[in-house]
Amino acid sequence: MKEFALAGTPRSEYGKKAAKAFRAEELIPCNIYGCGLNCTFTVKAADVRKLIYTPDTLIVDLTVGELKTKAIVKELQFHPMDGKVLHIDFLAVDEKKPVVVEIPIQLNGLAEGVKAGGKLVQAMRKLKACGIYTAFPDRINVDVTELGLGKKIAVEDVKIEGLKFVNPADACVAEVKATRQSKQA
Repeated sequence: MKEFALAGTPRSEYGKKAAKAFRAEELIPCNIYGCGLNCTFTVKAADVRKLIYTPDTLIVDLTVGELKTKAIVKELQFHPMDGKVLHIDFLAVDEKKPVVVEIPIQLNGLAEGVKAGGKLVQAMRKLKACGIYTAFPDRINVDVTELGLGKKIAVEDVKIEGLKFVNPADACVAEVKATRQSKQA
């Protein structure tokens, strides 16, 4: 997984009034928990843009005052009207404890069913994987070259060493659907 460096400032003020004041200064209130940590801090909104608006799953090298740790983004809260980030929760990760992370899927190859006139449909964009964070790939590459007309690839067909998928085993990742043209041929 790719890493992202982020620096925060510890905060001592809490509540709606303090959060509103932070947001007016273009700061985002944040929490980090897990691995015996429980810390509140703020980060600059401009610093987290590349962390939030990316298709990749990133490990965050977080520095808050004297605290240095690796973390993942656990939850994001957005304003319902203007879409600005209101709050971020981070989960500290350890090389010994497994965590659950969503990893993007990338389909590779030209499916046999597409050559026969079908349409390739990607039903899932991300898979939830459980494992040690060092075992997570940047993307899950799924080869669809052998996928025939009317066939599908399920979660149970995707195998990555060191990871267990949390999604239902029979959930469809990608399939080739028959089109009117392929049915007539």
